[in-house]
Amino acid sequence: MRQWDTYQWVFPHGDHPCVVISPPARVANSACQTVNLLACSTQRAARPALAHEIILDQVDGMDWETLVRCDVIWLANKSELKLHRGSVSPERRRAIGRKIIRLFGLWLE
Repeated sequence: MRQWDTYQWVFPHGDHPCVVISPPARVANSACQTVNLLACSTQRAARPALAHEIILDQVDGMDWETLVRCDVIWLANKSELKLHRGSVSPERRRAIGRKIIRLFGLWLE
């Protein structure tokens, strides 16, 4: 498991793809049993991404164009992540990072 890998996880709202966003040191540390995730939709994206979303696709391990929400960060047990789907492309990693920084107001002034 690595940062930016995509998996399947059972969220409180159902079984959906997800993106691991925890720092690499946390992901690699066996003493840390949890990782941070972003939730993805299970249905094909039928609209453009909203201000809090990014579209991922097959290059990122999704079955089709899929919306990923960047405004909510989930905490999951590593052992609960199933079906390694792939890894988010470098271009979309940058887009997700920029979006999270903007949405959460993490930029420096």
